[in-house]
Amino acid sequence: MHADNKAVALNFLKLVAHGNVDEGYEKYVDMDGKHHNVYFSAGFQQLKDAMKESHAKEPNKEFTPRTVICDGDLVAVHSHLKRSSDAPEIQVVHIFRFVDGKIVEMWDCGQEIPKNNPNTDGAF
Repeated sequence: MHADNKAVALNFLKLVAHGNVDEGYEKYVDMDGKHHNVYFSAGFQQLKDAMKESHAKEPNKEFTPRTVICDGDLVAVHSHLKRSSDAPEIQVVHIFRFVDGKIVEMWDCGQEIPKNNPNTDGAF
């Protein structure tokens, strides 16, 4: 089951990053669940609407998952996000909690990657 949760998390993120937001939510999200993104009102519908709006503004995002960690009903995905050529690149962590193969809770946080990153190990 845990491997299935990993696949669901990755499939969901790939779908929404490429603008298939409705499909991602329909297949993988329990809409009665909750998210913890502090920039949007509570409820998955509000986050879904924000994702659709984001894709309309920046339809050519590049989203690359780099690391996936599974622990019981939790999956964390550390990813590289390029929104547009003139926007800063971001490293993003999404954490999902699953019940019966559906996302019921989600956290996300991001950090801008400085162009002149002093850390020679890089963001990834």
